[in-house]
Amino acid sequence: MSRRLQMIQVARLAKRSLGESAELVATFLRGLALPDGGYANRDGRADLYYTPFALDALLALDALPTDETDSVAAGRTRRWLDGFGAGAALDFVHSCCLARAWAAQPAAVFRHDHRAALAERIARHRAADGGYAAVPDQPSGTAYGCFLAVNAAADLGEPMMPPADRKSVAHCLETLRSGDGGWANTAGQPIGSTTATAAAIATLVSLEIPVPEGAAEFLLAQRHPAGGFRVSVDVPMPDLLSTAVALHALDAIDARWRDTRDRTLDFLDSLWSAEGAFYGSWADDHADAEYTFYGLVALGHASV
Repeated sequence: MSRRLQMIQVARLAKRSLGESAELVATFLRGLALPDGGYANRDGRADLYYTPFALDALLALDALPTDETDSVAAGRTRRWLDGFGAGAALDFVHSCCLARAWAAQPAAVFRHDHRAALAERIARHRAADGGYAAVPDQPSGTAYGCFLAVNAAADLGEPMMPPADRKSVAHCLETLRSGDGGWANTAGQPIGSTTATAAAIATLVSLEIPVPEGAAEFLLAQRHPAGGFRVSVDVPMPDLLSTAVALHALDAIDARWRDTRDRTLDFLDSLWSAEGAFYGSWADDHADAEYTFYGLVALGHASV
C-alpha cells in the first residue's frame, strides 16, 4: 500500500474525534473548489500543490466528488488535471503533486501515455548517489526528494524498485543522517529536522528497508511540553506539519509515544478553526487544505 493511502486511512480515523464536526471540515474543503476544477491556495487561486491535499482530505471524509455523487464537480477536476498533460511544464515537486492528484481519481481516467511520461519525468531526477533531487543530474539526493519520488511512483502504479535501486536510495539516506541521530535534507548537518527524519523513515518503510536505530529517539526528543512536535530542537514552537509526520513515522516503526496523547490532542484542539479547518501553528491565522489534511492525519493517529 502506498504511503498516501496509509495516510488517508489514518485520516479517516479522525472522524471518531470530530463527530458531527467532520461535515464542517468537508464543507470547508468543498468551499475551496474553484470553477476551473482546481482547489484554492491561500491566495484563492487554483493550485496544483494544494489540490491533492484537498482531494485526499475529502476522500478521507468520504466526501470526494465522484461520478456517482457529483459528476459535474468530478469532471471539472479531471479536466483541470488534464490541462497539465504529462507534466512537461512542471518542476519536480509539482510533477509529484500531479501524480498524487490523479491517484485520487479512478485509474482509467488518466491517459496511459501521460501516466508513463510523468513517471519517466520523475525518474529523471535520480541523483548520482541513487537518491532523488529537485533538479536533475545532481551528485546527491535529498530526503524530501527521495520521499516524493518513491511516493509518486506508487501513486502512478509503478512496480516496486528492484533491490539494487532500493539499496541505492537507502545509501543516499544514510549519508543524510545528522549528528544528533536524525536526518537532514542535505549531508553533513549537525542538527536534523522532524520533517526530513519522518520523510526518511517513510521512504525506508515504503521500500521495505529496516529503519536504523535512533530514529524514534530523535523524533521523541522533538516533542514540545505543551503538545505537538517542533521541526527541530532549536525551534521553540511546535507546528502541525511536524506533528502529523512525526506521529505517522512513529506509528510506522511501532514506537511508543501515546504517553503524551492527551497533550497531543490539546495541541491539535488549539489549532482548530471554527470554520472546520486547522491552522499550521499558533502563529498562523489562515487555514488551508494542506494543514487541514495534516490535522486529520494527526488527529487520526491520536484517536486510537
